Amino acid sequence: MKFGGTSVATAERWQTIGKLAASRRAEGVRVLVVVSALAGVTDALKALSAEMDGGKRKHAAAAIAERHHALAIDMGIELPARVAERLESLAHLAADGPAAGQELAWQAQVQAHGELLSSAMGAAFLSAQHLPTTWVDSRDCLKAVALPNQNERTRLLSAMVEATPDAALQARLAGQGEVFIAQGFIARDDAERTVLLGRGGSDTSAAYFGALLKAARVEIWTDVAGMFSANPRQVPGARLLKRLDYLEAQEIASTGAKVLHPRCLSPLREPRVPLLIKDTNRPELDGTEIGPHLREAVTSVKAISTRKGITLVSMESVGMWQQVGFLSDVFNQFTKHGLSVDLIGSAETNVTVSLDPTENLLDSDAVAALAADLAKVCRVKVIAPCAAVTLVGRGMRSMLHELSSVLAEFGQLRVHLISQSSNNLNLTFVVDEDVVDELLPRLHELLLRSGSLRSDDDVQFGPTWQALYGRGEAQMVPGWWRGERQRLMNLAAERSPRYVYHLPTILERARSLKTLDAVDQCYYAVKANTHPQILKALAAEGLGLESVSPGELQAIDQAVPADTPRLFTPNFARREDYVTALATSASVTLDALHPIEQWGEVFAGHAIMLRVDLGRGLGHHEKVRTGGSSSKFGLPIEHLGRFIECAERHNVRIKGLHAHLGSGILDAAHWGEVYGQLAALADRIGSVEILNIGGGLGVPSHPGEQPLDMIELNRVLSEVKATYPQYKLWMEPGRYLVAESGVLLSRVTQLKAKGEVRYLGTDAGMHNLIRPALYDAWHEIVNLSRLDDAGTTLYQVVGPICESGDVLGNDRRLPETHEGDVMLIAQAGAYGAVMASHYNLRDAADEIVIE
Repeated sequence: MKFGGTSVATAERWQTIGKLAASRRAEGVRVLVVVSALAGVTDALKALSAEMDGGKRKHAAAAIAERHHALAIDMGIELPARVAERLESLAHLAADGPAAGQELAWQAQVQAHGELLSSAMGAAFLSAQHLPTTWVDSRDCLKAVALPNQNERTRLLSAMVEATPDAALQARLAGQGEVFIAQGFIARDDAERTVLLGRGGSDTSAAYFGALLKAARVEIWTDVAGMFSANPRQVPGARLLKRLDYLEAQEIASTGAKVLHPRCLSPLREPRVPLLIKDTNRPELDGTEIGPHLREAVTSVKAISTRKGITLVSMESVGMWQQVGFLSDVFNQFTKHGLSVDLIGSAETNVTVSLDPTENLLDSDAVAALAADLAKVCRVKVIAPCAAVTLVGRGMRSMLHELSSVLAEFGQLRVHLISQSSNNLNLTFVVDEDVVDELLPRLHELLLRSGSLRSDDDVQFGPTWQALYGRGEAQMVPGWWRGERQRLMNLAAERSPRYVYHLPTILERARSLKTLDAVDQCYYAVKANTHPQILKALAAEGLGLESVSPGELQAIDQAVPADTPRLFTPNFARREDYVTALATSASVTLDALHPIEQWGEVFAGHAIMLRVDLGRGLGHHEKVRTGGSSSKFGLPIEHLGRFIECAERHNVRIKGLHAHLGSGILDAAHWGEVYGQLAALADRIGSVEILNIGGGLGVPSHPGEQPLDMIELNRVLSEVKATYPQYKLWMEPGRYLVAESGVLLSRVTQLKAKGEVRYLGTDAGMHNLIRPALYDAWHEIVNLSRLDDAGTTLYQVVGPICESGDVLGNDRRLPETHEGDVMLIAQAGAYGAVMASHYNLRDAADEIVIE
């Protein structure tokens, strides 16, 4: 059990250590506690060892002694004799200073006193608290080894220990007691000199002891519950990583996470000793367990981390191409200047490397001296300050297709270097440092929404930081279907597969839209779900209905009163479609030059809406982004002048402007930006009365996604409307209104194992619900028959269609499932039955609305 400086600084904290150690002892194991120096003492000792003035050194040593006297009083114990001896030793070292040529060895001796003092204080206190504790000198157990590439400084101040299970040490300690305390950070070399283990040395010491003693586990006790999927100080929605393998954890630690030093994992891998990170103040929390690779794990990005202060050195020379020895000459210069290279990118005439400040002393003089020497063999460019953004997860290459929305964010930035690790565990982008703080939360959200960070797998991911340490968070409302389980089981017994729509959920969503004071008319995009009962219910709530085809216009006419407001917003439609729509009461929308240029007489004398492309698209997948040059929707802004000329020629009035950039948007600011851009265009046209800001209101699907803040959306829209009060405001959401109301019920048909892959077949497939195949959409899938059972098995949930793409859900952790079980696919109320087909000549799913 390792405890850091804050955890050993007060008597109250030592009482916590005692309770935790006693609880572990109660498990029937011996306990070794490894401690850091008291908080602030290591820094004080470093300052002392750097001080040239003997008088100031003595004063510093006295201040450190006072800290430990005060702690003894706080603990209610006499100053232990071992502590008094160490304080006297420190006073002598401070007074004498280093002997000539022994400066580094003296520094190591001085700085070792922090842990020697804290461990002696702890041993005395725990023993006084009726937990007999044996003090162990780590230097008698941890033997430093000299490596070929080490100089004297690193041998003494950043030493390495080769730790393999040591039966003799295990037996020796077992004969001395049950609870032990030892020092982190220090060891002894072959010359019997005290050496330090460098940054993160106490974590590393605990790992060395864990390996030597073949411990049941190593526990790192700190002030957080473990590793998180991002820096939680910047991303409150970052999720606790409950389980990691050694290599994943090492990558996360080495690419920015501060909770664990990456060096401490290597000693544990061969003896397969697990490591736990736990919160000293909240020991009941699960924490992070790091151990051997888990065979049945969901492929997922585990974390996104950042490192600032990166310096790039770009070296370019036409003569380097296929030149033997060029790289050797270049890297010899880095060796000469004592600089360690981290990332490397190469081209035929360029090599660019990064220097990490955590591993190098990167002052301007050191970099300038390096650049001067490199300039003798190539052109040199130093790029700083930069930051490295790293995605970490096992099997990173297999996830690249899922990361399109994440990678697109980097398209807006200056990316200086991209590195994909050879061990397939990380993907790193080096960008300008000033963008990274804003970029990190956005990327984390995109990872959640794309399904690349599989927050639904509660074996790997725990609660968010905000849920654990903040003021709580807006939780996803449990699906209505959980309270209707038996009713749904009965409906599935009657017929399967079957769509079931919950009308109260639809009405609740409709009423939430009425809270948007700035919106003059809200239309429901009927393409999301055309069930007549749903159309009637929404029309009764005062919503208009938006259609995209004559068939949808007809469905509206058959379902709702004639005075219900209607919109017609087709895309690449036939001339006849527009003729049909203009004969109704619907407001007709054009989104291209062709109709007004080629069929102007059709629209003569009419007032129309014009859909414009604002030059960008948004959404969780490229196929739901409806803006930008890669999308077929909307009139390009550069064609607006020609459109206006054609409209005037045919006496067509542009009464409104419309823009819709994509679906699944959860950022309230988006619609305010669209509103403002449309208003600026409307001022150009002169005849515009209405601004339609589209739909795309997102519905959170993955655990950890925060719902759209309707209060904030109302504030944003009201603020913009106050600036442009002359325009009426329309919206046209679809999925927001109906997605959560619908579930698709199906029955398990077969189960199959192929190697380590388990397939769960259902009678519903991509012919019933094509969104997963078409959009990589993620839907929650549960075994309704075994709703309360724990998920124990990873399944690929598939349908009966003869296509490899007939997959409803990948890597879903479900209870052990059997033929005939009822499966429920959630959030299926939108773009489910309306996109269904009879492919393979299979029947459509039944649809039913329940109150």
